[in-house]
Amino acid sequence: MTITYGFIGLGHLGRHLAGSLVRAGFSVVVNDLDRGNAEDLLNAGARWADDPQAVAEVVDAVITCLPSPKVSERVLTGERGILSGLKSGGTWIEMSTLDEQEVLRLGKIAGERGVRMLEAPVTGGVHLAATAEITVIIGGDEDLYALHLPAFQAMGKRIFRAGPLGKAAVIKVITNMLAFIHLIATGEALMLAKKGGIDLTDAFNIIKASSGNSFVHETEGQVILNGSYNINFTMDLACKDLGFAMGFGRDFGVPLDLASHALQTFIRARSVYGGDAWSSQVVKLLEDAVGTDLRAPGFPAEL
Repeated sequence: MTITYGFIGLGHLGRHLAGSLVRAGFSVVVNDLDRGNAEDLLNAGARWADDPQAVAEVVDAVITCLPSPKVSERVLTGERGILSGLKSGGTWIEMSTLDEQEVLRLGKIAGERGVRMLEAPVTGGVHLAATAEITVIIGGDEDLYALHLPAFQAMGKRIFRAGPLGKAAVIKVITNMLAFIHLIATGEALMLAKKGGIDLTDAFNIIKASSGNSFVHETEGQVILNGSYNINFTMDLACKDLGFAMGFGRDFGVPLDLASHALQTFIRARSVYGGDAWSSQVVKLLEDAVGTDLRAPGFPAEL
């Protein structure tokens, strides 16, 4: 517990990850564009710093959890950014979902300033981050992984090292690609069940117990049936990650027919409902087209 961590980016996901570090007894210094996002963490024992440089000046490692590669680069390299404050030999841990080439490029920039990088995207949903049960995927040098493993274990339940820097980005994008495809499929399955005269609660439970089940059906299916669609993940983020998947398909020479269709469906949903709409609202395209909603009693508004 002698390593002091900075945590920058306290959105839906980041605040839970940072909170797990604080509860585990780590010394944590936090920053976000909105100080209000840090209030619970500060009350629990975290310390505040006014900008990324101020965070980096007083910690051994800085964790970032940010919405896009552009924001990550700005926080890392911009005026009063991380690299202006983190001492040589420090670690930058990027928990945002980035493209492999962006990870390698930013890792090189950090390395030129004497800062080593780990990537550590997470998967499983914000609700699992809240209980420190999320899955953490790490890319980077093995010795650095071992050094920070206790922090990863504080934030998540299942920890995987995917290989060298960049490889966690690849497999994280793959898992998100599958989740978005499953989400569209779950909407279609539930709509077929309703139009076929099956009670939606029965349909949900039968699918859950069948060979057609998926993690997405078990989780996002519930907030769809509630009508809140609240999965704490936006259309903009879904389109970003599916774009990354299509880029990997081009780079690796793999045709991605289902991912391509999913991306176009999410782009349509974003144009109708907005980039800040929850990603599970992609199913509303089908509800609107058919003129029938997918609602059933007893399902939660948020997981």
